[in-house]
Amino acid sequence: MDLNFELILTVIFLISGACWLLNKWVVRDEGSVLGFMGSLAPVLGIVLVLRSFVVEPFQIPSRSMEPTLQVGDFILVNKWVYGVRLPALRTKIVDISSPQRGDVIVFFPPHQERYFIKRVVGLPGDKINVIQGVLYVNEEKMAQKALPEETQSARSIVMEENLAGVEHLMQKRLSPTRLSLNFSGKVPEGHYFMMGDNRDNSSDSRVWGPVPEERIVGKAFARWMFWDDFFTLPSFERVGKIK
Repeated sequence: MDLNFELILTVIFLISGACWLLNKWVVRDEGSVLGFMGSLAPVLGIVLVLRSFVVEPFQIPSRSMEPTLQVGDFILVNKWVYGVRLPALRTKIVDISSPQRGDVIVFFPPHQERYFIKRVVGLPGDKINVIQGVLYVNEEKMAQKALPEETQSARSIVMEENLAGVEHLMQKRLSPTRLSLNFSGKVPEGHYFMMGDNRDNSSDSRVWGPVPEERIVGKAFARWMFWDDFFTLPSFERVGKIK
């Protein structure tokens, strides 16, 4: 399980706040350890609010969202677009909107307590089929259009897919793997069906099932840096909106 940084940050903020109160009303010594710890509370509070309720940065760790997102992409995630949640507890206190088909979102999958990023292809109640590398939603074929030949390799092809009006890039094998050969399922109420844009190289809802709404973190909306090697300089050529 990955470290829950949000929980750690919340605990440190609460400790710092307690130190500030003790120093202000009991010790009253700015040069003490309590004074130093208490002085960190405002900064930690601002970071916690921004990270928990506004925007959180992430780095892409795998190839499952290629060609949309590459390993080494640094992205920004809107934390409030789907509702305001309490830090660490993830309890929604203000409902704002719901994920839409085509959104790229960060979430916790049903089987693990670590962040995943995929694209929403199925909404509550939808019937999902993947047949020979082609996605069907409620028996409607999601159109795919091949890009120029230079985007192809001996084993895969990059295509433009239209998810009922949302156009985006995706990649699939010329010979579909088990994941894309013949899949069918229905999305329960309160759940969303996630798939990677790299359709034949993605552990997603075809493997571990639809994602409950309460495990959604936020919507990925922008790439702000690319840096995949510690010994090279960061690149900003891929900066832009995530489609």
